[in-house]
Amino acid sequence: MNSFIQSIQKIIERDLIVLEKELTFYSSEDLIWAVRGDIKNSAGNLSLHLCGNLQHYIGAVLGNSGYTRNRDNEFAAHGMPRIELLNEIGKTKNSVALALGSLQQNVLSMPFPEEVFKVPMTTEYFLIHLIAHLGYHLGQINYHRRMIQNPSI
Repeated sequence: MNSFIQSIQKIIERDLIVLEKELTFYSSEDLIWAVRGDIKNSAGNLSLHLCGNLQHYIGAVLGNSGYTRNRDNEFAAHGMPRIELLNEIGKTKNSVALALGSLQQNVLSMPFPEEVFKVPMTTEYFLIHLIAHLGYHLGQINYHRRMIQNPSI
């Protein structure tokens, strides 16, 4: 496996492990789904969104996993038990590892197989985007947890 692909895989796995930890740090499952003020996306919804995003773009598009994404449900779901969210993260880790583990280096310079944002981009570029997207929402989840558990913030 190419070192760039290995790096992408390690970073995604690292951040998905952090996502699992963030969800376990919530003092109650109800708080995972809480929203307040201008914060309209709960940690549960953002977690489902990250899993759906990675399982679709890496697992299904690059790895032909057969995963079918329901993006609307990622933001509509509510009250799913923490263990189910953690299981979904586990599925995501497996899907990413399988897809990237078999990805050939020459694919990196090729156009990503699905047009996203109505702009053509290489697979390498889009993989970098997916890492940035994961980090962005992971930061939101960390802030959400601290804000929801400490209303004085």
